[in-house]
Amino acid sequence: MTEVADALGPLFLLILLGALLGRLRQPSGDFWAQLERLIYFLLFPAMLVATLATADVSQVPVGRVAVALLGAMGLFGALLWRLRGWLGLAAPAFTSAFQGALRFNTYVGVAGAAALHGAPGATVAAVAVALMVPVVNVLCVASFIAAGTLGTGSLGKSLAALTRNPLILGCLLGIALNLGGIGLPGWSQATVELLGRAALPLGLVAVGVALRPRALMRLDRGTWATNLVKLVLMPALVLLLALGLGLDPVSRDVVLLFAALPTATSAYILARQLGGDAEMMAALITAQTLLAMLTLPLWLRLAS
Repeated sequence: MTEVADALGPLFLLILLGALLGRLRQPSGDFWAQLERLIYFLLFPAMLVATLATADVSQVPVGRVAVALLGAMGLFGALLWRLRGWLGLAAPAFTSAFQGALRFNTYVGVAGAAALHGAPGATVAAVAVALMVPVVNVLCVASFIAAGTLGTGSLGKSLAALTRNPLILGCLLGIALNLGGIGLPGWSQATVELLGRAALPLGLVAVGVALRPRALMRLDRGTWATNLVKLVLMPALVLLLALGLGLDPVSRDVVLLFAALPTATSAYILARQLGGDAEMMAALITAQTLLAMLTLPLWLRLAS
């Protein structure tokens, strides 16, 4: 338990530092919004490219990792649609619940994997991102379409945005450089790695800035059910699948980590743009991020 706490503790402290800076409104203005754009469009894709382009992906059981993560994601996505009537949520609120249950905070996941298992953990995490990001984006946009919260114009923009998603493009570029045997030649490797190193600490602080403590006052059935799926049921199923598939300890810990992550802060932006319940999304992001500081170490301790 001490090893897990030592690995994840600094990450959570950076998130809390961000929450404090956000509370104090320091720096002021649109600094954090612009920084988050820089992280999302440049620094984090650079980290994915640096990891995937030079990693020995042959050491990662990609197929079994995909079964564990994507299988659980698909199952709970279908289950949420089946329980839509029981949850009693309006269409906008349901799309936020759907995002809250399936999306994951990539910054915390990659930082946690690297803190737990170093370079091998970061490699498995990059593979997990490459597998999950396209799938979760398609599923969430599909939920908005099926719920009827966006018009035809918004649909076209949303589908076009998927093809320009910087995380998807970063993963594809890194994989292409790896498979082509090109890697990152010359100074490009050191340059891209330096950019990537800035992504995780800044990303974690930005996660904290995005928290909205006032949103915690929302405690309806949909909120509780979503948090239960994301922080308890999803990791429980993925752990069982990881054990059943015989994943090695590094891959097992990383898939469990990604299954137990709080939802992504970017889900709030998507909820506002595509007709979701932004207030509920803020409540889910804040509650899950704070609760995950307790549940993540417990799940990893159980796995080990």
